[in-house]
Amino acid sequence: MYKHILIPTDGSEISAKAVEQAIALAKLTGAALSALSVKEPFPYSAISEMQPTPPQEFYDAQERIASARVKSVVDGAAAAGVKCTATTVEALHPWEAICDHAKANGCDLIVMASHGRRGVAALLLGSETQKVLTHTATPVLVVK
Repeated sequence: MYKHILIPTDGSEISAKAVEQAIALAKLTGAALSALSVKEPFPYSAISEMQPTPPQEFYDAQERIASARVKSVVDGAAAAGVKCTATTVEALHPWEAICDHAKANGCDLIVMASHGRRGVAALLLGSETQKVLTHTATPVLVVK
């Protein structure tokens, strides 16, 4: 059925639910998993003489956070006997990185959390999940 499942994670509680579902589905279908965490780019527009965080320190912190997120997925997958690779990427728009990663790596399913944004925020901002649904040709399983 599925051979390669992409599970993007932002480390949130709802994202953890999506990870659980992705691992269970991968185990059931014999699919491999790809864990992806998207890092924020350094806000260069904020550079001034009084920069509170040096760029390298910012990059290092982003990498530590993203690596911990995907390591959690890899560890959970290993405990379930599921093959899992981990990737961290820097992107201004996480949805683009998710769509690109799925396409470039031949993923045949993306499992994502729905962040349940409501009201005006949903209308104005949308969610990364909604943007992935809109822009990818890969099937998407949304976990609430």
